Amino acid sequence: MEYARFKKGMREDHLILVPSMLPIHFKLLTPIFKMSGYNVEVLTNTSQQVKEEGLSHVHNDTCYPALLVVGQFIDALKSGKYDLDHVCLAMTQTGGGCRASNYISLIRKALEMEGWAQRVPCLSVNMSGLEEDSGLEITVPMVLHIVYGMLYGDALMWLRNQVKPYELNEGDTDKAIDEIVADLIVLFEKGGYQKSKKIYRDMIARLKAVPQDRTKKKIRVGIVGEIYMKYSPLGNGNLEDYLIEEGFEPVLSGVMDFALYCVENGIIDYEYYHMHKNTKWVYTIVKDVIMRMQKTFRNIVQEDGTFYPPDDFEEVIHNGKPFINPGVKMGEGWLLTSEVVTLIKSGVNNVISAQPFGCLPNHIVAKGMVRKIKEQYPNANIVPIDYDPSASKVNQENRIRLMMANAKLMSEMSEK
Repeated sequence: MEYARFKKGMREDHLILVPSMLPIHFKLLTPIFKMSGYNVEVLTNTSQQVKEEGLSHVHNDTCYPALLVVGQFIDALKSGKYDLDHVCLAMTQTGGGCRASNYISLIRKALEMEGWAQRVPCLSVNMSGLEEDSGLEITVPMVLHIVYGMLYGDALMWLRNQVKPYELNEGDTDKAIDEIVADLIVLFEKGGYQKSKKIYRDMIARLKAVPQDRTKKKIRVGIVGEIYMKYSPLGNGNLEDYLIEEGFEPVLSGVMDFALYCVENGIIDYEYYHMHKNTKWVYTIVKDVIMRMQKTFRNIVQEDGTFYPPDDFEEVIHNGKPFINPGVKMGEGWLLTSEVVTLIKSGVNNVISAQPFGCLPNHIVAKGMVRKIKEQYPNANIVPIDYDPSASKVNQENRIRLMMANAKLMSEMSEK
C-alpha cells in the first residue's frame, strides 16, 4: 500500500507531532526546530485513552513503549485538535535490531486502520539510512543546535534531580528550570548559545539560589533501563517525581550517553567485524567531540563543589567490560549493565531498572546481569520493574517500596 510521505515543501504548512519523552529537553528542542523551519509540537496527552488506543492498534505482545507512542499519536489525531491534512507524525529510529527500527511501520499500520495512511505522513528521524526519501533536511547549524540543546537539557535534568528533593517551597525548582530554558531559547535565537562555560555556571548559580534544606542528605536511587521507559513520565509513571515525593534523590545519566553508546557501537562494529571501514574515523571524531563537550559541564560542577558531577562516559565503557562483552549491543545492550556498575562505583547502590515487560534484550542485560553484579558488589540493591498495559501500578510501587525499605536499612546500618 502507498503511504503518505513527508516532502520538502510540507514543513511550511505542516505541524509535526512528536511523542513525549524528555520533558526538559523537549521544551528547549521545540523552538530549536522552529528556527530551522519545522513547526514541532510535543504531545502532552497522557490519559488512560492513550493506552486503550495503543492496545486497539498494536498487538498487546508488542513492547510497551511502541504501544504508548502509537496510542498517543492516534489519541491526539482523534481529539479534533489537529487538521489531518496538515499534520505529520515524527519518530526517531536508531536502525538497530530492536523495535525502535519498526516504529514507523507500526505507526503506518495504525494510520491504515483508521483510514489515514494516505493522508497523514510519517517522518523518520535517523542517522542510519532508513527512509532515505524523507523530506527532512538536516543542516550543519541544525545539528549543532540539537547537540547543544541535548547537552543543556542533560545538565538541567542532572541538576534538577539534586535540587528538587531539597526544595523548601514546592515548585521553585521547576520554575527556575523554566526560566533558564526561556533564557537559553533567546541565546539560540540571537547567538551566544555556544558559550557553554558561562551558561553552565549560570545554571548552577540559579539552581543553588532555590531555597533548600540540605541538612540531611537524601538516599540516592539510580534509574536505568530501556531509553523510553527510563526517561518518559508517561512510560514509567512519573518515576522521578515519585522517588522525590517518597524522600529519595533520583539519579539519571544524560540522554547524550545513549547517543555516545550508539557511536561507540559503530567503533565496536569496526573492531569486531571490520564494518564501517570508510566511516570509522567519523565515529571516533564524533565520540571525542561529544565527550569533550560533556567534560566542560563535569569540570564546572566539580569546580563549584555543590553538586555531584556526572560520570565520564569513558569510565562507563570501562566499568561494564568485566561483566558484559561490548559486542552485546541489542537494545540498550552493554550500556545498561555498565550504567548499573558505574552507579554502584559512584556510591549509588540502589538502582531501579525500568523495562518493558517481555523485552528480551533488556531482560538479558538488566535482570540477567543482577546476580553477576551482586557477586562483585554484595550491597547492590537492584530491582527490575516491568511496565506493561496490564501491569498493576500498586504492584510496581510495592516492589519499589521494598527497594526503598532495603535502601533505608542499609543506610542506617552504614551510619551506625
